[in-house]
Amino acid sequence: MKSKILASVAALMAVGATCAFAANPFVDVPSDSWAYQSVVELADAGIIQGVDGSYFQGNRNITRYEAAEMTAKAMAHMDKASVEQRALINKLADEYASELNNLGVRVSNLENRVGNVKLTGDARLRYRYMDNKTNAYTGKEIQGSGKKNDNSWDYRVRIRATANVNDRTTVSYGLSTDSISFGNNDTAQSGKNGNGDIFTDRANVNYNFGGNNWNLQIGRTDKYTIGGGYGYAYGDIFDGAQLTYKNNNFRAVAGYGKFKANGNHKDTAYDLRGAKTGYGELDGFFGNGSAIGVYYNDFSGKTPEYASGIKTNTTTVNADDLWGAFTNLKLGANWNLLVDYTKINLKNDLTYGKGNVKDPNVWVAQLTYGKASNAKPGSWDIWLEYLNADQYADIGSTNSWRFGQLDNLTSWGIGGTYVFAKNAKFNVYQSLASSNKHDKINGVKQADPKEQTRAEFVFVF
Repeated sequence: MKSKILASVAALMAVGATCAFAANPFVDVPSDSWAYQSVVELADAGIIQGVDGSYFQGNRNITRYEAAEMTAKAMAHMDKASVEQRALINKLADEYASELNNLGVRVSNLENRVGNVKLTGDARLRYRYMDNKTNAYTGKEIQGSGKKNDNSWDYRVRIRATANVNDRTTVSYGLSTDSISFGNNDTAQSGKNGNGDIFTDRANVNYNFGGNNWNLQIGRTDKYTIGGGYGYAYGDIFDGAQLTYKNNNFRAVAGYGKFKANGNHKDTAYDLRGAKTGYGELDGFFGNGSAIGVYYNDFSGKTPEYASGIKTNTTTVNADDLWGAFTNLKLGANWNLLVDYTKINLKNDLTYGKGNVKDPNVWVAQLTYGKASNAKPGSWDIWLEYLNADQYADIGSTNSWRFGQLDNLTSWGIGGTYVFAKNAKFNVYQSLASSNKHDKINGVKQADPKEQTRAEFVFVF
């Protein structure tokens, strides 16, 4: 990029310096030049320094590092820019992201001074399919299965806003649509029982202190995940407070709050909607990027229960507490192995015909090769997964890609991600060799589980 072109672009940013009477610092920019006023203003604002302090050299090609320095300095004056000018500065910041990162603390300090609001979001177009499958408890067709309508296709759009209050405090807010089926003839609007298709899924304040080793988050998060591993038991909206300590080798988390959503698992026997939990997690990190951790949740509060498809008068969540452990191992430059174990302690034992179910277990292992990155078009990864879950282990809105039957199940899965353009990727998932762990539930013989297919386009902005 020619320096005179960049100077013209930077001048449009109007960084707040209107210095018509400032002296021209460059001997090679005559007062009758088309760029004279812009060059003088930019020099007076400190955006450009020229060459040897005396020459502008308007026909010289500048380096990306020089362009990044100009962008960083413009960022320091964003509080004086218009909305359009802020958008232009943000585009330049995205273009020179790696060079800005190399500037290190200086850029961080500039960003902290800006105090601007950053808008991000994503849009997902998803396909999910499973042969006709009815729930063992309700007798209803599971969402995403069957050929009766267009329920296999859905979409979701999310918008996020993050504001830097000061160098320690950020405020985040997010809106999301439900996963809206194309088979639904309605547009996004308030749904039944006051549950709208558009809702607040993020509203929190984060405060860093203690040399930035400590973080306190208060409010709503769009994805609280039980456990630092796979997140089989829950990965959805959560209201609460969480305190985190983290350094290069260790992390400790403690929190308390309330589960707010149940995602697409409203037809499970038991769920966590309305339940409260106190929780803790301890993680250790290793130099090659590996991690190991343990986690615990103690559940309380009320949520409806179902038995054989009939809503009962019992209103206590059946899960008493939960604990688990995981390991996330980096195996060389391209391989990663995640193994997660979860054990759920039930308040009431439930039956499979002649036998009792006590404290269901879940084992998940996932081996991944490669690393997909939204910032790197052409990057990709593939993975192989194994799931072994006892009956009544599905208690919430899982963080898994799977849908429909999630417990009383052994199953393999394969999938991958391909980033076909910057901030645009394609994900594909497929289950294999799925089978029931128990043939009968409540004396009712269970049909073999159907294989699940999922594919989606995700666009990040």
